[in-house]
Amino acid sequence: MRNSISRRRFLKQSALFGVSSTFLGGLTFTSIRSVRPAFDLIIRNGAVIDGSGTMENALDVGIKDGKIAKIGDLQAMDAIATIDATGLKVVPGFIDIHSHTDVDLFLNPRAESKIRQGVTTEVIGNDGSSWAPVGGPEIEEDLQRFKDYYGVELSWRDFRGLFDALERNGTAVNLLSFVGLGTLRELVVGLDDRRATPDEISSMQREVIAAAEQGCWGASTGLEYTPGSFADRDELVELVRVLPEEQRVYATHMRDEGDRLLEAIDEAIDVARRAKARLQISHLKAQGKSNWDKVDEALNRLDDAAGEGLDIHADRYPYVAYNTGLSSLFPIWCREGGRERFFGRLRDSTLRRKIRSEVEAKVQSLAGGWDGVLISFVLSDSNKVYQGKTVKQISEESDVDAFEFCRQILIAEDGRVNMVGFGMDEEGTEKVLAHPRVMVSSDAGSSATYGKLSQSRPHPRSYGTFPRAIARFVREKKLVTLPEMIRKMTLMPAEKIGLKDRGKIEVGRVADIVIFDYNAIEDRATFLDPHQYAVGIPHVMVNGVHVMKDGQHTGALPGRVLRSQT
Repeated sequence: MRNSISRRRFLKQSALFGVSSTFLGGLTFTSIRSVRPAFDLIIRNGAVIDGSGTMENALDVGIKDGKIAKIGDLQAMDAIATIDATGLKVVPGFIDIHSHTDVDLFLNPRAESKIRQGVTTEVIGNDGSSWAPVGGPEIEEDLQRFKDYYGVELSWRDFRGLFDALERNGTAVNLLSFVGLGTLRELVVGLDDRRATPDEISSMQREVIAAAEQGCWGASTGLEYTPGSFADRDELVELVRVLPEEQRVYATHMRDEGDRLLEAIDEAIDVARRAKARLQISHLKAQGKSNWDKVDEALNRLDDAAGEGLDIHADRYPYVAYNTGLSSLFPIWCREGGRERFFGRLRDSTLRRKIRSEVEAKVQSLAGGWDGVLISFVLSDSNKVYQGKTVKQISEESDVDAFEFCRQILIAEDGRVNMVGFGMDEEGTEKVLAHPRVMVSSDAGSSATYGKLSQSRPHPRSYGTFPRAIARFVREKKLVTLPEMIRKMTLMPAEKIGLKDRGKIEVGRVADIVIFDYNAIEDRATFLDPHQYAVGIPHVMVNGVHVMKDGQHTGALPGRVLRSQT
């Protein structure tokens, strides 16, 4: 019996081999195995900069099942597809550690302006504001306005729901999120300027823990915005310290970035120390000409804190202008209590002189006057004529007082007015970006040259941040080496957040890869004409999938929501 079974098996195998030989031209078993390529993709002949800060090397990179499978001389190896990267740099995908793409992806999941500048992973939920948990009075209004304006309903309640919705929608880039402590304060305490009660602190702590359990990587604050600005440092410490140790990143838009910049840095350091957190200072800058000389001391305080053992870093975009809501020019006391109470104060003639005085003083201090404030977005079509113009220009053309224009348009637009403020200097920007503890970030959402996302005048950083950092600050100004700048965009943010499988070209890591031409890479977006894609980046891969190929978006949506628990 045993012999007959063996014989039948032998005959069956022989028959199969005979059929295979007929169709494959008599290939041997060895040649049959060889027709199965070792890799899905090989990037050949490129100059690899691995993200660690070390110099480039001429290497091939083999990708299999979405991961980097081999690095070295792969000229004798086969792949389903190859890229000839002769004359090009091969680097890890850029990680935008301070992004506001968030719900932009529900309007355009292709993430056009980000993927075209090499961003493969975005960190959302910054500046104390996250799109979960939902429940605060103004967040509910925001969701309804989003639906009314864009025709898209956002129906989740917690981070699990948000992440599930993003995954169902599809995305070209990877995403991970912080939980916004301003969002939690609105949810639990409300919009009033008062201390949180012990019970409210406990409720917010439970929300922080839930956010971490659902996949958040840390917490953020926006201490210049309401209601986050009403939290004292004790409250911040109590909320940050309950994060699991591996997720205890504290990313802060500090309480002041102008006249009280140094005091704000001290507060951030104190919160991080007491909460035993890793500190990330968001978009570090000195606003206003009278504060530009504080940059050196600000950076010294980072170094001193690091020398004392604090895990401290910062991020910055390579531009001298910031982007925020026009309402931020108005005093905190005026914005306390929410939008309706804010508008009530704007309409109150008895308060107008006081408000005007404080607004004009702030504009002069931080932007040098109304010609340093540019309107970048309004909600209604009737007022879009103001987009791309400075308030001074609008005032002169319309014969309307600058303060009055701002007061009136905020009321008319229900507060939905964004501005660009020209408040920083080139020298300070260069010092911050060159500092070894500072990473590159866009502080911007994703945009596109078509569709709903093309209807504003965004800050050019939406389109050009990462190419500009390379072209202007490495190739032109030679502030840092190219490998060091790549590290600021890749491994440094990965290590800060705790991403162990991205940020470096290394065997076993995920194949998020950017291939660019060092001599051609460049940002094209300007403040007056921002909707222009960067150039010089022919290839971008996300999770091993080609999203940018030969300079064109493939339409692929291989991005993932990266949850801290998985």
